[in-house]
Amino acid sequence: MSRRPGYVTTGPYAPPVPRTTLTVTSADGARLHAEVHGPKDAPAVVLAHGWTCSTAFWAPVVRDLAAECKVVVYDQRGHGRSPAAGPAGHSTHALADDLVAVLEATLRPDERAVVGGHSMGGMSIMAAAGRPQLRERAAAALLCSTGMADLPAESRVFPLRSPQGRRRAHRLMLHSRAPLGPVSPLAKRALKYATMGPGATAEQIEACARIVHACPPGVRARWGKVLAGLELTGGVSRLELPTAVIAGTADRLTPLVHARRLASVLPDCLGLTELPGLGHMTPIEDPGAVAGRLRALVKDQLRPTGTGAGAGHGPGIGHGTDPGHGTDPGHGTDPDTEAGEAAAAEVPRPTRQKKEKTA
Repeated sequence: MSRRPGYVTTGPYAPPVPRTTLTVTSADGARLHAEVHGPKDAPAVVLAHGWTCSTAFWAPVVRDLAAECKVVVYDQRGHGRSPAAGPAGHSTHALADDLVAVLEATLRPDERAVVGGHSMGGMSIMAAAGRPQLRERAAAALLCSTGMADLPAESRVFPLRSPQGRRRAHRLMLHSRAPLGPVSPLAKRALKYATMGPGATAEQIEACARIVHACPPGVRARWGKVLAGLELTGGVSRLELPTAVIAGTADRLTPLVHARRLASVLPDCLGLTELPGLGHMTPIEDPGAVAGRLRALVKDQLRPTGTGAGAGHGPGIGHGTDPGHGTDPGHGTDPDTEAGEAAAAEVPRPTRQKKEKTA
């Protein structure tokens, strides 16, 4: 199956081959490319990528989870293989529409999922907080390297002392339509500085650069304007799902202050995981930590399969308590059978975890 030119084609950061692909139609008619990985009889995880990225961004996380989870990824409108929308099709409302359309199209009747979003993908989850489809379909959420408001003033790509100066500089960056050009050594150094931690490997930098440079400049600028004016504080206060937060301590695009603010506002926060020395691209910089947190949410928030009507739709996963490490998959009944088979339900919500902080 064809991929957009520029993605890495070998190694752990190459996009894996999905079990199936489909085109999802959103509320305004926008068409979204979606992929389903992993066994159909496994608990579901639905992932939304961030600004200038694509389904390829989730490649190492999908590889980690796909042996034991049904993993759904999709291209945000204008990214990857999803066609660009018109000028009116760029808003947080559209992000919410697209997420719930993907949930409805890829999950069976009564099936629920853990939803995860990186950067703009996390904002998609926050924007959909008031949607009944999210409450019905999502059992828990992971917000990864993201924020809810005031991104230009808090970003540290341009480390200016004045908040007004930072806001102006970052607005210009977000609004820019300048082509990024070829993936050159200079371009990779710039991308690493802006989006990754000091320990990022050459392979990780190459994978991120090829994904980001594949995003059309006009799409980048239109969504950048949405991010520059982002205000989702009210949505976060309505996100009444068990929600975990994860972020790198060296993130310049959405610094740690955003993650800590999210953890303080979320109605049911399951804890903040701070990843020392990592930047904004955490699913590529440390896919094991991100996959492990998703795996823990599946284990804790999707009820193990039982017998008879009303049983959970997917198996519990693993028996360990460390969310940063893989565990053995459970086995259960097929959640992709027709309606009337096993249905998903939440387990009682656990006691809130203490935030995992680093020096």
